[in-house]
Amino acid sequence: MRIARFAPGPDGGGFAFGVVEGEQDSAQVRLIDGHPFGELRLTDIRRPLADLRLVAPVLPSKVIAVGKNYADHAREMGGEPPDQPVIFLKPSTAVIGPGSPIVYPSQLSARVDYEGELAVVIGRLCRSVPVSRAHEVILGYTCGNDVTARDLQQRDGQWTRAKSFDTFCPLGPWIETEVDPSDLEVMTTVNGEVRQRARTSSLVHGVAELVAFISAVMTLLPGDVILTGTPAGVGPVQPGDDVTVTVERIGSLTNPVVASKLEEVPA
Repeated sequence: MRIARFAPGPDGGGFAFGVVEGEQDSAQVRLIDGHPFGELRLTDIRRPLADLRLVAPVLPSKVIAVGKNYADHAREMGGEPPDQPVIFLKPSTAVIGPGSPIVYPSQLSARVDYEGELAVVIGRLCRSVPVSRAHEVILGYTCGNDVTARDLQQRDGQWTRAKSFDTFCPLGPWIETEVDPSDLEVMTTVNGEVRQRARTSSLVHGVAELVAFISAVMTLLPGDVILTGTPAGVGPVQPGDDVTVTVERIGSLTNPVVASKLEEVPA
């Protein structure tokens, strides 16, 4: 099942969830009554997918990202994969959806990188989840891009500023609830050129282990997102580029990169 979230149409209303049915030009979205967490209540209302503007499939209370979780990426960054997951947070204000622009903060950074990843969407409140029960608290999976101001990450010696700019966490296009995350291809392209390609079977710490590790530290809420780590091949983008993250059996997430504009703060 593919669960999408979309923006209000010209007839008004609020953001809504729906289940995507069918493929490509004939795809429709069957609206959900309320939200997809808990018992799913489907309506009989359907709309053409092509008529809707998809937004990030969830707006999480927090995004927990995992660093150096592919051995080849850990080595390209000058280290070895860690014995335990290395986690950090991205704010919910960094989240954008498919098609929304990644804003390059050129006043502060001279190097912004893409990082394509498999993202896990938590389905219910949980804490201290055993590895064997991790699947019970997962709603599904989507594509993620852990955009990073690489020069600021290196300069600061920690990752908060570099990972937290507005628009630095694209998610989408929808949540796929019926997929095995253990061996999926993750691919990132820039302007159609393949820059990253790996399989989740190469994750140092798998999905269930990550859920158990993170939930032992903090309570996870419905809609929270875990970014599972990026493979080797990270690199810079510039305004004018288009970045696409594709995860096998889930879909593709494309975002343009645009230059930032200085804004005056009202007195």
